[in-house]
Amino acid sequence: MAPVLLRGGSLIDGTGAGPRRADVVIDDGIITEVAEPGSSVAAGPTSSEKGPGPATVVDVSGLTVLPGLIDTHTHVTLGEPASNDELFFHRQPALATLLAAFNVGKILRAGVTSIMDVDGLFDIGPALRDAIAAGLVEGPTMKSGLYALMTAVGGTAGRMIPGQGTAGYAEVTRNRDEMVTATRRQIKDGADLVKIHVTGSVPTRRGELQVWTLDELKTVVDTAHDLDTPVVAHCRNAGSTRDAARAGVDIIYHASYMDDEALEAVVESGALLGPVFTFLANLADYGPKVGSPVTALDVFRNEIESTGRMMRQAYDAGVPLICGSESGFIITPYGHWHAREMEIFVEVLGLSPLEAITCGTRNGALAMGELDRTGTVEVGKRADILVVDGDPQRDISLLGDRSRFKRLYCRGREVDLDRPWPQRPPLPGERVVPWAADPLTWDLVRP
Repeated sequence: MAPVLLRGGSLIDGTGAGPRRADVVIDDGIITEVAEPGSSVAAGPTSSEKGPGPATVVDVSGLTVLPGLIDTHTHVTLGEPASNDELFFHRQPALATLLAAFNVGKILRAGVTSIMDVDGLFDIGPALRDAIAAGLVEGPTMKSGLYALMTAVGGTAGRMIPGQGTAGYAEVTRNRDEMVTATRRQIKDGADLVKIHVTGSVPTRRGELQVWTLDELKTVVDTAHDLDTPVVAHCRNAGSTRDAARAGVDIIYHASYMDDEALEAVVESGALLGPVFTFLANLADYGPKVGSPVTALDVFRNEIESTGRMMRQAYDAGVPLICGSESGFIITPYGHWHAREMEIFVEVLGLSPLEAITCGTRNGALAMGELDRTGTVEVGKRADILVVDGDPQRDISLLGDRSRFKRLYCRGREVDLDRPWPQRPPLPGERVVPWAADPLTWDLVRP
């Protein structure tokens, strides 16, 4: 296959540097040149020792070339449930696997060339990752977790989390021996990361409570690190963020209502922060359009604003921020919201669009442990490249508009963006249909 020369575009390389005009050469899946316009040797008759001849020239004049987006918080195997009932009781392994293979291509065609699938159903994630790498399934490069580790108090599904064993995306560990065993087994079964649900919901209490002790967190972190595996954590209050950082967690998601003490612990630990605002923002801004309950909209907005102020302080202190969409739920369907986190970083945190793009590309590669392979458009990196019509430095929202995408390369292969968007009908038993929204009482219908 001949090399490809992307000629004449405006390059945002993901390093934080400002845009510049440049030619970019892709050869054998790798970026081999980033040159001044018109100076690339790839256009000549002896363009590549590996290629059969001159490069295939793609004119991208007037377009913007940037790294493929990296979504560091997805749930590829959940299948967009509308409720925990659907997620926990209406998913079977074989069908969930097929559905995940169908959906992961949508993420790719949304300009996302790498993802972290932080937890999911059954043991689908690593198998899907390997199928993508082998070319059996079209999708972005993937790092995968397995079940989220929990204590018996549970995660965000309250009493649906069992007292032991597995259910939905959860694996309950009752003591330190089980924590060590589960961590080792997940790594043996192919997990690229181990996730801990540090906070969880209790029906009789407001908000999420910290449900792991510092010593329990260190048990998992030390076990995983001994096996050269990173640990990520779901933390929705200040204490959980503080203790996750002190325990050595590598990536802390949400960090809701982080306070000064928690921020100090994060800075000292070197952890990355992924606020994952997109789910909350979608509910707050658009929930009523799809029939979501409106009672908690102000709570979601307050969480974004409060946490956003501390995230800005973390950013100013040098903490790398990463972008995640929480894709996999009915509020964040696959292929639609992967760029919104960058918009929120601009609107709420006050980052420039260029800084936000770096969070959504280079910092994502750092989170995946692949900064030497992807995340920036530089010589020697994997050819994960998105070409868009428009200037995202002026309007970052265009990165969420698939109609603006003109070219997309993942691992050096061009993705066909002209195919119709994948659609499907609901599968048997996939959705829970309520009998009614309100009780049908005698008083309601009496004349």
